[in-house]
Amino acid sequence: MNTLKTASLSLAVILATALVTVSSFAQTPTAATSPAMSSSPVFPWAIGVRLALPANGPPTAAEMQKMTAPAQSQSLWTRTTNNPPANLGTILLLTDGTVIAHEENDQNNNVATRNWYKLTPDINGSYINGTWSPIAPLPVGYGPLFFGSAVLPDGRVVVEGGEYNQYGGGFTRLGAIYDPVADAWTNVNPPSGWSAIGDASTIVLNNGTLMLANAVTSQAALLNASTLTWTATGSGKFDINDEEGWTLLPNGKVLTVDAYVQHYQSNGMNYEIYDPNSGSWSVAGTTPVQLWDSAANCGGNASYEVGPALLLPNGTVFATGANSCGPAHTAIYNVASGTWTAGPDFPGNLDIADGPAALEPNGKMVMMTSPLIFNAGSIFFEWDGSNLTPVSGPPNAPNVSSFQGHLLVLPTGQIMYTDYTNDVEIFTAMGGNYNWAPSAFLTSLAISRGSSFVLFGLKFNGLSQGTAYGDDLQNATNYPIVRITNLATRHVFYCRTHDHSTMAVGYPGPASTHLDIPANMETGQSYLEVVANGIPSQKYKIVIQ
Repeated sequence: MNTLKTASLSLAVILATALVTVSSFAQTPTAATSPAMSSSPVFPWAIGVRLALPANGPPTAAEMQKMTAPAQSQSLWTRTTNNPPANLGTILLLTDGTVIAHEENDQNNNVATRNWYKLTPDINGSYINGTWSPIAPLPVGYGPLFFGSAVLPDGRVVVEGGEYNQYGGGFTRLGAIYDPVADAWTNVNPPSGWSAIGDASTIVLNNGTLMLANAVTSQAALLNASTLTWTATGSGKFDINDEEGWTLLPNGKVLTVDAYVQHYQSNGMNYEIYDPNSGSWSVAGTTPVQLWDSAANCGGNASYEVGPALLLPNGTVFATGANSCGPAHTAIYNVASGTWTAGPDFPGNLDIADGPAALEPNGKMVMMTSPLIFNAGSIFFEWDGSNLTPVSGPPNAPNVSSFQGHLLVLPTGQIMYTDYTNDVEIFTAMGGNYNWAPSAFLTSLAISRGSSFVLFGLKFNGLSQGTAYGDDLQNATNYPIVRITNLATRHVFYCRTHDHSTMAVGYPGPASTHLDIPANMETGQSYLEVVANGIPSQKYKIVIQ
């Protein structure tokens, strides 16, 4: 993230090409024959550039949307029936099926507050018809924008750092942890010696440990969730962590594409792998195309931005790029072989200079693009493993840039969208589910209200983290959600899960979670489902007593 985002957003820039479907083909950027190391690298947050528009005027954002978007029938966006009481940005799924959202309004002077709100689905399990209520605010003096966040295996939520803090100080090192049972936040001290955290990446490793990046250095640390203390990790990093997103792989390692901040190389294309066993990073090779924005072909005034990279059901990671000079590249990482191939370029001048992506239950990856760096005029695409296809976006998409969007996979398989307004949209994807449904082993078919027990099963944590963005938002959903539906009334009750045995993605083996049955739920014949990343298990018939 950098202060380009604070510049006024132009409504559109020219799209050189508008394609309805982009086939997979390799496009290699022009690169120098040897690295061009900058002797005085520029901090991305120190740049502020307004992109020039042609004298005769560009097409409007609405016209751009029309050029690339298909018929509305190909997808469905529905606004929530009840508006939230504030403009919302970051959204996270709690393990009891509710969603919490942070009050943010980056369309107006980078404003963020301490306030959070909770969306509770209605009695029929609908998030569209759910209701909003306030939860406890963050500790006094902490109102971050563009920060690290994660849901821990015990069900608590960690918020760390922030590029901005509404109550003073950029690249803050403040942090806090939320207990949803107590509805209370507790301050978390930063790792020893850190003067900043900033817009940091976070990830929950296979063993349930949170890993946090320092955005302005190459440092990283692991959180002991019991003592709220940190242990250093992540030695050997090639460059600093700023602008880089982290992708959890099925082998427990972490993938990142280097953004070369403070290490500018016009043709740099390194990617790195973090090994939790050694606690170190290593450069594993190069991507076939450049994904970070070096601006090498238009003056070198780099933003260093890069797009989301998401693990998909076909065993690949689809990684997206940013580009100040034209259409951004994409690349495909084969997890099994550890090799890359070039993906299709985005059409026209579209890219993802920070922006959300999410895994649909049908196996496609939906993502939000916009023109060049931080310009308005967003276009949504789906990647099916072979083709990039434009899909209809939410109504406000033409008015915002990709970095202003947030996506979250819901237990219904729908995807929630926020964009710093009070228009919260729910996306319903077309098609069925990919083959990664959880299963449960029930030792008793009679379950008492208010009881708690350990639930065992398979594939509890899904195939993927579910969402990706870049360095400014993390809201993975690779943990089990349990809902119970009363057969007589069809009313839906979400249980609280916590203390999951693993957070590994793509893990088919045995897993467990602690399950709390709501004390106020209806009795009688019901069915229970375990959900991971929006994909439900079979319906297990039980009796609530």
